[in-house]
Amino acid sequence: MSMVEDLCRRAHAVRLAVQELNTETKNAALRNAADALEQHAGEILEANNADLVQARENGMKESMVDRLTLTKERIAQMAKGLRQVADLPDPVGEVLDDFTRPSGIRIRKVRFPFGVIGIIYESRPNVTADAFALTFKSGNAVVLKGGSDAICSNTAITKVLRDSLTASGVPADAVNLIESTDRKDTAEFLTMRDYVDVMIPRGSAGLIRMVVENSRIPVIETGSGNCHIYVDKDADLDKAIPIIINAKTQRTGVCNAAESLVVHRDIMDRFMPRFAEAMKEHHVRLHADDESRPFLPGAAPATEEDFAKEYLDLDLSVKTVGSVQEAIDHINRYHTQHSDCIITENKEVADLFLRLVDSACVYVNASTRFTDGFEFGFGAEIGISTQKLHARGPMGLKELTSYKYLITGDGQIRH
Repeated sequence: MSMVEDLCRRAHAVRLAVQELNTETKNAALRNAADALEQHAGEILEANNADLVQARENGMKESMVDRLTLTKERIAQMAKGLRQVADLPDPVGEVLDDFTRPSGIRIRKVRFPFGVIGIIYESRPNVTADAFALTFKSGNAVVLKGGSDAICSNTAITKVLRDSLTASGVPADAVNLIESTDRKDTAEFLTMRDYVDVMIPRGSAGLIRMVVENSRIPVIETGSGNCHIYVDKDADLDKAIPIIINAKTQRTGVCNAAESLVVHRDIMDRFMPRFAEAMKEHHVRLHADDESRPFLPGAAPATEEDFAKEYLDLDLSVKTVGSVQEAIDHINRYHTQHSDCIITENKEVADLFLRLVDSACVYVNASTRFTDGFEFGFGAEIGISTQKLHARGPMGLKELTSYKYLITGDGQIRH
C-alpha cells in the first residue's frame, strides 16, 4: 500500500468516530489546538524560515513570499481562527426541513458531514490550520496536500495539531498531511475515490484546473480572483480612491485583491488625475486602454491578456466604458466570478449591477478584500467557491456538510 493510500485509508477509518464527536468535545479540542499553535510558535517559525530561505533561493517574487511568511502575529491569528470556529454553532444535526406526508411517514432533512475531505493547496501555510478547524468542527476527517514551497511549515503545523488531538482524546487521523513534494503523489491522491468523498483545490488557476481535469473525486472548485472595481459616473470619488487603494494594495498576493478597474468616461477628467496620483504613490503599474492611457502617464497599453489576468502583484488593468451595462458586459467577459464592485451613489444603477454581474460576491461601495470567511463571520474559511453547485463564495462550516433525509414510519407500506 502506498503512503498516499495509507493516509487516505486512515482518515476514512476514523470518519465516523469524528462524526460522532459531540459539540463540546470538538470545541475543547479546537481550543486546545489553538493553545498548542501558540505554545509551539518557535518550532513553526523555524520550519517556516527554512521554506522562506528556499523560496528566495528559487527566485519567488516578494508578493508570493508574503503569502508564505509566518510571524508570531500570523500564528496568533491562526489560533484565533480556531477559537472563532469553536465559538460558532455546530452545523452537524441541524434540521433543514421537517414534514409529514399523507402516508403518515415523517421526513426530516438533516445536515451531516461529508466524511473525508481532501484539500490540495499552495503556499499559504495558514490554510493548514484553517482547513483543519473547519473540517473538524463540521464533523469531517481531512487529508491535506500542501505545496512544495511550504512543506516544512505545513509539516510542523500538522504535527502540532495531531499531537494536540491525541492529548484531547480525539483520533489524530482526523487530520493527515501528505508529506511529499512529488507530483505523482498528488496525481494518486486525486484517484482515492474509495476513501475521500470530496476534493477541494485552493490556489492558482493552474492548480485548480489540474484538479478539476484529473480528479476522480467530486470537486468543489475554488476560483482564482480577477476582481473588478467599476467607478460609475455617479460615484463619490472620496469613497472611490480609498476603496481602490485598499482593494489593490493592502495585500497583492490574495484572490480577493482587485486586478481590474473599469471607469465611466463621463468622470475621466475629475477621476483620473486623483487615481493616477494614488497609484503612483503605491507603486502600481497600470495597463490601460487607448481612451484612458492619455490620463495615466507611464501606463502600458492593455491587452486582452491584461483584462483577463490575475496579476497577484502591483499591476492593474484599466478599461473605459460609456454605461453601467457596458461595464457589466466587460466584467462578465473577463472576470473569474469571484468578487466585483461598483462605486456609485445611484441606487438604480447599483441594483442593476448587483443583479447582472455573475459573481459569487458583488459589492456596492466597499472593497473586494472583504470576501473572506473571517470578514463574513464564518471564522476561518476553506476557500472561495466560484462555482454554482453546492456552495458559492466563502466556504465555512455549513458548506462542508451535506444532508440526509431521515424517514420515520409506523408500519407504512407503499401501495
